[in-house]
Amino acid sequence: MDAPAFPKRWKVSAPELIAETFSSRIWKVVREDGSPAIVKALKPFDDVEDELRGEHYLAWRRGEGAVRLLGRDGHRMLLEYAGDTLLAAVLDKEGDNAATAIAAEVMARLFSPSKHPAPLDLQPLRTRFASLFKKAKADRDAGKPSLYLEAAEIADRLLDAPHAVRPLHGDLHHDNILQGPRGWLAIDPKGVLGDPGFDAANLFYNPLERDDLCLDPERIAHMAEVFAATLGQTPPAILDHAIAWGCLSAAWHHEDENAVDESRELSVAEGIRKVRLSF
Repeated sequence: MDAPAFPKRWKVSAPELIAETFSSRIWKVVREDGSPAIVKALKPFDDVEDELRGEHYLAWRRGEGAVRLLGRDGHRMLLEYAGDTLLAAVLDKEGDNAATAIAAEVMARLFSPSKHPAPLDLQPLRTRFASLFKKAKADRDAGKPSLYLEAAEIADRLLDAPHAVRPLHGDLHHDNILQGPRGWLAIDPKGVLGDPGFDAANLFYNPLERDDLCLDPERIAHMAEVFAATLGQTPPAILDHAIAWGCLSAAWHHEDENAVDESRELSVAEGIRKVRLSF
């Protein structure tokens, strides 16, 4: 692929395509001072608003807990280079508890106070849960008992009485936390507004290829304790968020007719539900 022409004001060179997803192309570039940076070029796709809200979230965080937004040009962002080490690598080398502790530290930084007003276009958490509520209604109308029904009730309860409402990353997991010159930073936020417990939830389901961990009751309980302490909530509340999140993710997979990943998310959610019952 031919290298794109980036805005001259960015003063970047030597673009190298390092990743391409359904939503974007990711280029590693060199800044004028010789330091690396990232250009994220969004493609036209259904959920592009997610990415644009994430851009506004990064601008608001100003580098606290997340990569810095260095520039923007239409649907392209110039971003701080987060580093080469994924949180998943720590899990492999130092163990899951070490990775969980780092995730909690990043979470705490992401939720540290800001003197700047939050973006106005963040997606309300209830809106983000629309697919779960839709799937639960369909199952209810069909007289079909499912975990979706229970998860929708849990989500509705959490949304009605949030522990706190604040800007959320919206997609925090082991491949979106990296270590570089400024330490551990989050990348690729979605820009959501709601209870911070939502940001802890996705981590229970990751890494995606480690069901031995994600289905382990001791790991589930440990994560709940750590994230509860970080967010000032109770472990049962964190587990409720995790159940709701997993069934939301499963509902998205259902809409995409991805039965394998839907089943996987539901199986982890059921494992979390069993641990929740023990608290």
